[in-house]
Amino acid sequence: MPLLYNTAPLTALQAAHLLRRSTFGPTQDLINKFTNLTPSAAVAKLFADNQAVFPPPLDPDTNATFFNLPFNTDKQGKHNTYLKSWWLGNMINKPGAPGSSPQEKVTLSEKMTLFLHNVLVTTASSVTDNRYMYRYYSLLRTYAVGNYKNLVIAMTKEPAMLRFLNGNSNTKTKPNENYARELQELFTIGRVKPNGKLNYTEADVKAAARVLTGWDDTGFRSTTSSAITTSFSVANHDTTSKQFSSYYKNKLIVGRNTPTAGDDELKDLIDMIFAQAETAKNLCRELYRWFVAADITTDVETNIITPLASIFRNSNYEIKPVLTAIFTMQHFYDTKQIGAIIKSPIDLVIGTLRYFEMAPVDMSSQTTVYYDFLNYVLNRTREQTQEVFMQPNVFGWAPYYDTAMYKMWINATTLSYRNKFTDDLITGAFRVNGGAQQIDTIAWVDRVPNASNPVTLIDALTATLFAVPITQVQKDYLIDQILIPGLPRL
Repeated sequence: MPLLYNTAPLTALQAAHLLRRSTFGPTQDLINKFTNLTPSAAVAKLFADNQAVFPPPLDPDTNATFFNLPFNTDKQGKHNTYLKSWWLGNMINKPGAPGSSPQEKVTLSEKMTLFLHNVLVTTASSVTDNRYMYRYYSLLRTYAVGNYKNLVIAMTKEPAMLRFLNGNSNTKTKPNENYARELQELFTIGRVKPNGKLNYTEADVKAAARVLTGWDDTGFRSTTSSAITTSFSVANHDTTSKQFSSYYKNKLIVGRNTPTAGDDELKDLIDMIFAQAETAKNLCRELYRWFVAADITTDVETNIITPLASIFRNSNYEIKPVLTAIFTMQHFYDTKQIGAIIKSPIDLVIGTLRYFEMAPVDMSSQTTVYYDFLNYVLNRTREQTQEVFMQPNVFGWAPYYDTAMYKMWINATTLSYRNKFTDDLITGAFRVNGGAQQIDTIAWVDRVPNASNPVTLIDALTATLFAVPITQVQKDYLIDQILIPGLPRL
């Protein structure tokens, strides 16, 4: 059954829903600009400005880059923090047209980069070289709305991934199965189908590990050279042929002993995995849970996942056509999907700052102040258990795979941290360079026509702040108990 698409102009509620899910959150101006666009026009706008390149992170001590220098042992911790903070800054500050506000443009590529980071996990705590992590981020960003199959090939040879899953120690005399296992279980086809049937065998893991022997990285934590490269050694490669099971249609990958054997056999392996229908379905389930909803029912599997997977396979695993289908299908705009996902810490923190147009200063001109702002942001996401480059394991953050899913973002501790974060923005407890960073409530009220009327004011301020419209009882409470307690309405 083909997907059903929404062709009607977006309401403000639908425009806000699209922007919350596809980006790290809109401003009121962005919501206004997307309202009344058709979904297809809105999605075209989402993709229109997503390849801008951010200036690389700077070291405030030198006001120069550090990822392209020899490894600095004394500054590894600081450089890791700068890198994490810088990425959060990218999520807030999407480059716009000259003269535009920092948050005027959308952040779809950054949202997809975070998605890919949580699928193709590599962590700074395991890969203890910030330069490797910068390269890893840059690779994800390059393919954020590109070709996923090509990304997996590139990621297999990426120095950070070679280090994280021991691909650099996988040799013919001592095969290491870590990457071969996660390549299938987490990065592509998935271990089991929804009905519980396996997609591959342990023998397939062992055969894949033999295909991947011989790769290594150079430059790790080198204090004398800035060069970081990947190399392939025929001498360390298993040149015999590798037999796969009936799950892969008894594919035989012919062993090679040439200088290009590593790339040739890797291509055969990836082609084999991506030729299976379940690979596209498994990846589309990941996208669905990230952008639409956690619960994949039998109906969703049949009527949403299967046609999305067909689009993915028919495009040879281009990401853009699948995202276009997700963001234009009727199912995405069903009322039961709007407000159905508990915001992740990053969505909450970055989205709130974007909505209220609070952003760090320019990095190049005020580097220390820039990091001061973003260190606060980093600390808020860390205490709420979603720190970039620091997932707890290779499966990623638990709320994206555990049976409880998004509900796991909320517990007695994290809820108090969420409350404190929003309170800080109101009270000015968020301070940068000695100055309070807080929501400019006067500026917000000035935007509302007839703001002296408390009903009009509350209606305007809550119209797009919440994913789901609040009730009249809640509005009355805000008016009579918070805004004008003890005073009569006009």
